[in-house]
Amino acid sequence: MEGNFNKQVRVLSEKAEEIVNVYATLKANHKGKEFEVDIPQDFKNEFFRLVDKVNLSLMEDKDNFYGYFLFQMGRDIRFDISSPTSVNFKGAKYVIYFNPLIFLNLNIKQMESTIKHEILHVLSMHLIRAKALKGRYSTLAINMAMDIVVNNYLDYLPPYAITLEYVNSHYNLKLEHYETFEYYLRKIQTELDLQEYDEEGEEDDSNINEDIETKFNPENTHDIWEDSSDIDEKTLREFTEKVSELSQKGTIPDYVGTLISSLKNSKGELPWNLYLKKLMGTIESNKKKTITRRNRRQPNRLDLRGELRGHKAEIAVAIDTSGSISDEEFKQAIKEVLNIVKNYNHEITIIECDNEIKRVYKAKSIKDIKERPNVRGGTKFSPVFEYANNKKTNLLVYFTDGKGEDKLQVVPRGYKILWVISGRGDKLSLREPYGAVKKLSKVKAKDEIVDMNDIRDDGYSMNNQAPIL
Repeated sequence: MEGNFNKQVRVLSEKAEEIVNVYATLKANHKGKEFEVDIPQDFKNEFFRLVDKVNLSLMEDKDNFYGYFLFQMGRDIRFDISSPTSVNFKGAKYVIYFNPLIFLNLNIKQMESTIKHEILHVLSMHLIRAKALKGRYSTLAINMAMDIVVNNYLDYLPPYAITLEYVNSHYNLKLEHYETFEYYLRKIQTELDLQEYDEEGEEDDSNINEDIETKFNPENTHDIWEDSSDIDEKTLREFTEKVSELSQKGTIPDYVGTLISSLKNSKGELPWNLYLKKLMGTIESNKKKTITRRNRRQPNRLDLRGELRGHKAEIAVAIDTSGSISDEEFKQAIKEVLNIVKNYNHEITIIECDNEIKRVYKAKSIKDIKERPNVRGGTKFSPVFEYANNKKTNLLVYFTDGKGEDKLQVVPRGYKILWVISGRGDKLSLREPYGAVKKLSKVKAKDEIVDMNDIRDDGYSMNNQAPIL
């Protein structure tokens, strides 16, 4: 079978070259006239018979999830994409595109990997996330960061694939494996900025035929995402979840399972960490009143007090130490809070509490976080609110499994509240929470797979999870 497969690849490669040559001749003989690459139907049929063989190989593999997913995707050929494959959402379905000039240079295992690569982009909701980040980061940084994330989980990659090792080597970085998309994006963008990278750049005139791409270009690999049909995020997420469910005909890789779980659990709701960012923005905008400065809007009104910027936000972070939150959840939650508030003028107070407050201390960095006590009791929320009421608290973030009192013994006064229910919890027991209630994605214990779903900017990243061997 391998011999027949390779022979089919050679024949298709020759036909693809003929198609390109015909196009180039027409362009050369009719300068200024627009031409599209004419792809004969018999070539498409033969090419997709080859793809069917690749898919059959996927189906026979232990990762047959990808094969079933591919069955539900549309297929097309485009010579203008600068990668072996690409994907977008068109006509109420995902469509995978193939550039024969690049795809046919791969062996069958590499062909499988490039198909898996596109499906992982889909499961990670990268098509939506890339659009949201456009303008904030360069296209090159976004593309490379996303490719690093999905390629971390793949073997038999093409030699030019964007991997962590490639980026570390070419950009003099020391990126770690299985980190978040946001981690890679920031690091890469910082390095590109230091190199004074210009996204517009100089046009590459080596390819005079703009409808033909013959080699991989990391800056343009996901351009086709822009051609996706207009669809809201919630609908696309639900559609992706449905396709994923229909593709689960057997055992699936753990990292794929976690991605599917993230699709099911997000429900389009703003994740807790993004909600915390929004709260921080409102707190920082508070201004301190002063009688030493006149009111800017009405300077002649001496009875009106002026305002001073630079108000220090007093943030209390309460941790339920009753045993309902694992050490892993505790550590990751604290890291995320510190990462979010680091750009604000703030002071963080850590409050450890079960049925009473056990310890209170200040923290400016992760180094200041103390080991949690081993002795843990029941859960009461009221002691924390009694403490916060007597301090100049602006924001209280309470991490708990949600199981405690059904009514607070004191009413919170003058500060915003964010409840974050742990992955092991279900809902908040309080009838009146006095603030927003968000869910913390599950983080498993140390002797299990670490599933750090929440270490991300917007809740839709692949996880910091190494695959099980």
